[in-house]
Amino acid sequence: MEDQDIKNKILRGAEELFMKFGVRSVSMDDVARHLSVSKKTIYQYFADKDELITSVSRSHMERDKVEFEKLHAESANAIDELVKISEAMARDFKNMNPALLYDLQKFHPNAWNVWLDYKNDYIRQSVVRNLTQGIGEGYFRPEINTEVLAILRINTVELGFSDQLFPPGKFEVVDVQMQIFEHFILGLLTDKGRKLYEKYKNKESRTLETPIL
Repeated sequence: MEDQDIKNKILRGAEELFMKFGVRSVSMDDVARHLSVSKKTIYQYFADKDELITSVSRSHMERDKVEFEKLHAESANAIDELVKISEAMARDFKNMNPALLYDLQKFHPNAWNVWLDYKNDYIRQSVVRNLTQGIGEGYFRPEINTEVLAILRINTVELGFSDQLFPPGKFEVVDVQMQIFEHFILGLLTDKGRKLYEKYKNKESRTLETPIL
């Protein structure tokens, strides 16, 4: 197996554990055991756990960029793009430990900075692009400040992971995030946009109610 293949295998395996259990509770021994490799092998590619976590974070966000750009290219309009992205995020959140972002912020500042750069650069620009497009299409209100709402959007997503505001025993991450999304998009829509959004919601409801044979 080539070095890059081994490195990618370690990144994928570590990400599976971090997403499921959070980063604090996962040791290098756990990663080695999960991958059926020696801890020595992992240390050949990553100096320590912090470097592994930072590399996993960067790899995950690069994949997200590719997926989000693909969704942007395939979307019929700005509302379609937001709906598709919210669905993709819901799939991610369903498999994500709520403590993950908190763990990064408190214990792994290098990985946290990777997230902050990604959030404040790529995600913010993507939201501004979507909002600008929606205004041009007549689906979003023309008076909205795209920069302000982009910052609001990305920070409310992060807020949805707060275990102080939304204790895991009482709230499900996906439910919280979908409520936040619904609140956000309804505040954007013109009458024309609301009618189109309702069509997407009705279509989604019918899809969920259709039995899979």
